[in-house]
Amino acid sequence: MSSEESPLLHSENQERDERRVAHLALYSRFSESQKRTILSVVSLAGLLPLFVAGSFIPSIPQIARDLNSTGAIVSLAVSLSIFSTAIGSLFWASNSTFYGRRPIYLYGLPLLCIGSVGVAVSSTLKNLLFWRVVQAFGSSGGLSLGSGVIGDIYQLEERGTAMGIFFGACLLGPALAPLAGGTAAEYASWRTMQLILGVWGLIEILLVFLFLPETSHPGTRGKDKIPESERGRFKLVNPLDSLWLLRSPNLLAISIASGLVLLTDFVLLVPLAYTIGVRYHIENQALIGACFLSCGLGNLIGAPLAGRLSDKIIKVWKIRRKGEWVPEDRLRAAWVGALYLVPLSVLFSGLITTYVDGPLGLTLSMVCLFFHGLGVDSVLTPCAAYAVDILHSRSAEIQATYSALRSLITALAAAMVLPSIDLIGLVATNTIAAVLGWVAFGLLWMTIRYGDRMRAWIDVGFSTINDN
Repeated sequence: MSSEESPLLHSENQERDERRVAHLALYSRFSESQKRTILSVVSLAGLLPLFVAGSFIPSIPQIARDLNSTGAIVSLAVSLSIFSTAIGSLFWASNSTFYGRRPIYLYGLPLLCIGSVGVAVSSTLKNLLFWRVVQAFGSSGGLSLGSGVIGDIYQLEERGTAMGIFFGACLLGPALAPLAGGTAAEYASWRTMQLILGVWGLIEILLVFLFLPETSHPGTRGKDKIPESERGRFKLVNPLDSLWLLRSPNLLAISIASGLVLLTDFVLLVPLAYTIGVRYHIENQALIGACFLSCGLGNLIGAPLAGRLSDKIIKVWKIRRKGEWVPEDRLRAAWVGALYLVPLSVLFSGLITTYVDGPLGLTLSMVCLFFHGLGVDSVLTPCAAYAVDILHSRSAEIQATYSALRSLITALAAAMVLPSIDLIGLVATNTIAAVLGWVAFGLLWMTIRYGDRMRAWIDVGFSTINDN
């Protein structure tokens, strides 16, 4: 039966449908083959910062001897590079929101090349630390910019899968970088690996120039919102503005949770040459690097698996709620990793390395590293996709902010893990890390359970289903 309200309701429904169609068209700007190419290019760039960090770790003993220092002091270069990555990620991400993704890649990567050469020719610890900061700063945009690009080109129900592929490719770094760095240090020099990173940076610049178009949604960049006459002028963007996003309880909770989970990774991997290496008499640095492969294999499997699972969970719970989208449903994919895999693997690793001798002990330690890598990525991937979901318009910035807090936590871990092992022992250090892993699970559980209320406390411009 017709009524006076019928034309109005029809008009509103039609207008809503038109907006929805226009929104979905934003994700049809690139063909599937173009999306795959773009995803490959940004994944390679995202791998770089992890390679910069990971290839350095197995070389620490050789660098310490070369520069007449100690492993504990040289490991400060790891902490400084993590800190530099955090600041750099904020800088590049905030500028990408204003200028776009493509130009920021082309500005940042040359610094990586310069810094890598600087590290390679360093003759003093002071020079080494300085150039490590430059190198890490130049590579630091890879993860946040890549996440932003994925948010630009993949819609909500596809984003977790794409993010999983991205993180799976990026986190080949923890698997391959130590092996590459250790092999270079053993058979050539630790400096060789740094020069390779510089060449890699040059190749990535070429790939970005040829195959990465601007992916930001039309009209959404900061420069698009100012008068055309002013667009040619340089505008200084305050990178610390992004940190204000952490006033959101949801974003703060998942950032701390991710940082604590990644902290356990550093507790296992940074001292590996001094724990598993010494305990099982592995002196060859290439073999020490190969020990990282177990964790990296877990990363490689865990990231795409968790990403695809998080997409399926979003769809299933959306059907259960009769079409209602609740962003926190994606975090349910992190449950098993946060509760079981991460804390138990780091706890058992400390016990096994301390009390189990011979080949059996080494084998069980590798098993622990595998499940740890699997668990870490099953947490990090859904958390990263969730951050993009709830703040889609500032996806690169929230990834950078989320990564910055996470990096500060892991920088502290990298600086303290060797002194902690010397002071209280491996078992006690790993037990503390396991407890922190369970704290991370508690934060994720709280966000899943009370996420809607937490978002209502402070709204930092959260996205809705209509603009996601």
